[in-house]
Amino acid sequence: MTQHQTTALVDDTTSTVTRTVRVDAPPARVFEVLTREDLVAQWFGQRASLPDLRVGATGTLGWDGQDDEPVRIEAYDPPRRFAFAWPGCGGDLTDATALTVTFTLEPDGDGTLLTVVETGFDKLGDERLRQLADHRDGWTSELDELVRLVRDGVAA
Repeated sequence: MTQHQTTALVDDTTSTVTRTVRVDAPPARVFEVLTREDLVAQWFGQRASLPDLRVGATGTLGWDGQDDEPVRIEAYDPPRRFAFAWPGCGGDLTDATALTVTFTLEPDGDGTLLTVVETGFDKLGDERLRQLADHRDGWTSELDELVRLVRDGVAA
């Protein structure tokens, strides 16, 4: 059984960041919070444009004080799996710069175990270690925000 993690973890040998959290809502609700742009903007950055969730479609995510980041949908399988690619160090989204973020949702009683796995850091050369640490911290805080958003009922 997957265990809840209080912080995201870096696996240096596979260049991945992972975290599993328990969300007190059914998978369909958690999937909605992961994919509905008005809800995404409440826990992951401040702006989200995801007009088309089909695999291959594009959108953007944005944080205050930064340019919006391009994203490409890589998997859309409600309510079990959602994935997107985005540039590892900002800029254009290319195969050489893309990091892939995959969310997997598993029912857990009356809640959901949500696991995020981010891969592709091995492509980043000298930026790899800094980006692994940065994204570890990011997934720790962003998933905490998602859990709070659902818990507090703001995302209803």
